[in-house]
Amino acid sequence: MPYYQHYSFDLWLTLIKSNPQFKIQRAHFFHQNFNNTGKSVDDIALIFRQVDLMCNAVNEKTGKNIDADEMYLMVISLINGNRLNIDDIDYAQLHLQMEELLFTYPPQPYSDVTIEALQHLKQKSGATFSLLSNTGYITGKTLRKVLALYGLDNYFDFQLYSDEAGMSKPNHDFFKLMLNNIDICNAGKNIPLTNIIHIGDNAKNDVKPAQEIGISSMLVNVNSATILSLVS
Repeated sequence: MPYYQHYSFDLWLTLIKSNPQFKIQRAHFFHQNFNNTGKSVDDIALIFRQVDLMCNAVNEKTGKNIDADEMYLMVISLINGNRLNIDDIDYAQLHLQMEELLFTYPPQPYSDVTIEALQHLKQKSGATFSLLSNTGYITGKTLRKVLALYGLDNYFDFQLYSDEAGMSKPNHDFFKLMLNNIDICNAGKNIPLTNIIHIGDNAKNDVKPAQEIGISSMLVNVNSATILSLVS
């Protein structure tokens, strides 16, 4: 595969994946602290999943972004019906507690070769790198800390997150924001759209919009392809 001048990556299920224990312990936390109706831990885990799917669908449809605080308040509301006043929730404290829990059970590199592949690609291509990621319960601010935990932040010239930009993939404007940042970090260079590639695990959110704005794309991890093929 020829080398590109800029590589854009999705994050979740492309470069990192969840620690299964985090979601389990999160459900236990909400079961203990926000459960006036006596729901089971499994019920609460299901509510988290339902809110996640619903918000993802809405974000994909509107191109906007439902933020983490809104998602957590939806979960608490669904757990409790009318038996808990969400006005009483200290969201700033909840955010800190969820971040602490996350780093107790941190996300992991997607595979054993993820970091090595990025390192080799950066060295061989000499290209600039970026992230273009939708967020959910975990904010872009926290995800930056996750990347720093593994030294992944060293590979990226900039990182774009939907909660910070106020828009989500597959919104073309989110990809255009990426293109603007590519121009900024490659000042003085002329990079054709065909020399930019976006890599992700979602055909609808990553591949299709990338192709529609005129850049190259690559689907990984849900097929036989991995980011290792970018180096070979």
